Amino acid sequence: MNKEQKAAVVDEIAGQLKDAEAVFAVDYRGISVPQAAELRAKLSDADATFRVVKNRLTLRAAEKAGAEELRELLEGPTALTFVHGDAALAAKAINDFSRGADVLEFKGGRLGEQVLTVDEIKSIARLPAREVLHGQLVGTIAAPITGLVRGLNQLIAGFAIQLAQIVEQGLLPEGEAPPAEEPAAEEQPAADEEPTAEEEPAAEEESAPEGEDSGEPETDNEEADASAAADEDAAEA
Repeated sequence: MNKEQKAAVVDEIAGQLKDAEAVFAVDYRGISVPQAAELRAKLSDADATFRVVKNRLTLRAAEKAGAEELRELLEGPTALTFVHGDAALAAKAINDFSRGADVLEFKGGRLGEQVLTVDEIKSIARLPAREVLHGQLVGTIAAPITGLVRGLNQLIAGFAIQLAQIVEQGLLPEGEAPPAEEPAAEEQPAADEEPTAEEEPAAEEESAPEGEDSGEPETDNEEADASAAADEDAAEA
């Protein structure tokens, strides 16, 4: 590998270090080429790549990418796993492969800007996949709302059943006839209104008191009485 090729490799690794969400360093001693191909296939499901590079070139790439925390991990045979997808799936794939093939040992790594120890990487490997965690989170948040809706539905259904039973037992009639309308009260004349001529009772004719005239002039009778009285006076004289 000439100088230009080495410089290209350094730039490539530096770019991968910058773009990766997580980086895992492992000791690859004892792994065969077929085993490495098998591991790369498993890591592809987590959008991760497995790469073996000379430590000298990796150190230059780490300096160029500003990943100084990886320098102390680059002792002895070291391979890097660049994770662009689910870090838990990638860590689990390496951990399961390591136990099955009895090769590969974690040396450390980085998640975002946080440096990871071997124990921390193994703890990440035991986590559920990201999609499973999202599903569990959504289920936890939605559980109270789902329970409330289910409870309301059961309450409404129970009320409808009880109401139907009451109707069947005759405690509540299914329908009642509307009350008959009362006849309208006869309108009474207002207190300040005077009765009309038709409503007033005919006035009774007043009878003249006994011994009184009907009001007609009685001139002739008075003259006769006066004449009779004069005759009586004359006779007595």
